[in-house]
Amino acid sequence: MRRAFLRSLLAGAGSPLLGGTAAAATRPTRKATAASEAGFTPAKRGGGLGGAPLAPPSSIKIRRVRCYAAPKPRPLLSQSNQVVTIETDQGITGIGEGGAPDTVGPLAGLLIGEDATRIEHLWQLMYRGHFYPPGREKLHALGALDLALWDIRGKALNVPVHALMGGLTREHVECYSTAFPSKGTLRETARACIEAGFRAFRISVADPEAGQPFDARAMVRKSYERCREVREGVGPGGEWAIDYHTRLDLSDAVRLSSLIEELEPFFAEDLVRSENPAVYRVLRPQVKVPIAVGEQFGDRWDVNELVEQHLIDYSRVTIPNVGGLTEFKKLASMCELHYVGLVPHFTGPVATAALVHALASGPAPATMEILGTGPEPEPHLPQHFDFHDGKIWPNGRPGLGVEFDPARATLALEVSEPYRPNPLFRRPDGSITNW
Repeated sequence: MRRAFLRSLLAGAGSPLLGGTAAAATRPTRKATAASEAGFTPAKRGGGLGGAPLAPPSSIKIRRVRCYAAPKPRPLLSQSNQVVTIETDQGITGIGEGGAPDTVGPLAGLLIGEDATRIEHLWQLMYRGHFYPPGREKLHALGALDLALWDIRGKALNVPVHALMGGLTREHVECYSTAFPSKGTLRETARACIEAGFRAFRISVADPEAGQPFDARAMVRKSYERCREVREGVGPGGEWAIDYHTRLDLSDAVRLSSLIEELEPFFAEDLVRSENPAVYRVLRPQVKVPIAVGEQFGDRWDVNELVEQHLIDYSRVTIPNVGGLTEFKKLASMCELHYVGLVPHFTGPVATAALVHALASGPAPATMEILGTGPEPEPHLPQHFDFHDGKIWPNGRPGLGVEFDPARATLALEVSEPYRPNPLFRRPDGSITNW
C-alpha cells in the first residue's frame, strides 16, 4: 500500500507553465498600472474582485500532489530545493515550496480527495493526522503544502492572497541585505547597500582565519571593530544588524552586545544556541540592544514564550519552516499583540512570494531578509516575487503570483491515493481533535 502511495517517478513529461488560474499560465500585462498590479483595482479577467469565482469554492477537490527537485540545488541559500504542486479536479494547480519527498508524501496522502478550500481544516488534518506531532522537518513539508492551498484559493477567486488576508497595509516590504557584494572595504560595502535602497546592512560575527580555531573572545573583539566600520558606512540615518550565528556562549554574547550598544544596531540576531529558548530569560536583563530570534524554530509553540514574555524584540521565523501561511499569520498576530516586530529569515522564491502576501497585509513592523542584491534567475520559476530598489512590491496576480515550469525541474514524487494511517476523531460540530 505504501509503495503504491509513495511511488516516485524519475522524470516528468514536458508541460506548460503552472500559474495564473489553472495549469496553463497567463502572464500579466506589462502595461498594467502600479496600482492595478498591487491589487487596488478589480481583476481584469472574469471573477474575483467584483465578479463570480472561477469555480464553486466548495467543489475544488484535491486529486494529486507532486514534488519536483529544482534544477539548481541551493539548500543553504534557499531553505528548500523542492517545489510542491497540488492539482485539483477544477484544473487549478497550487504551487508551494519546501520539504522533501519523504516528508511531503505522508502528508500529501491525507489531502487526496479533500476540499482544497478548507485550508485551516487541512492544516489541522496534516498536523494531527499522525501519531506524533510534526517536528521541524515535517513542519517544513506541511508549510509547502499549505502554500499551495493558499495559491489554489486565490486562483479560484481570481484574487491575490493578500486580498484574502484583509488587503494591503503597506505599499512595499522593506528589506535588509545579507552577504551584500563587497565594494572594497566593509565601510564602502555597507554604504553601497544603503544606497541601493535596502533598509539595513547585515553582517555576522567574525570568522576565524582559514584552518584556525574559533576563539570566541578574539572574535568578539574583531566583531566589534567590524561593527564600528559598518556603522560609519551606513551613516547616522542608516541601519545595520549583526548575526551572532549561535556561535557564542552566554558570557561572550553579553560582552559583544554591551560593546555594540553605542553603535545602535537595528538588531542582534541568534545570540546563543537555539535549543533552549528559556536562556533568553537570563540574557534579556543583561542585553539592551534589540534581540531577534527564530530562524531555527518551527511553529508558534517554539517561540510563544519568548514573544509573550517580551524576551525578544523581533521574530525571525519564516515560511515554510513555521508550517506555511496558515501558521505564520497566527504567529504574526501574536507578535503584534506583544509589540514584537517581524524580520523573517530569507527563504526560497515561492516562499518569499508567500511571505510578501503575509507581511504586506499585516500591521506589525516588518522587514524581510534578502541575499545579496536581490533574487537570482530561477529557470523553473519564471515569475515569483517582484523586487527592485531594495524592496519587495506586492502585485495583483492571482494566488501567490508565481509561475512554475515543470519541464525545467525533475519530478521526484507523485501522490494520488489517499493515506489514512491513524483514526481521526471529530468533535460534535465536525472539527478535528486528537485521537
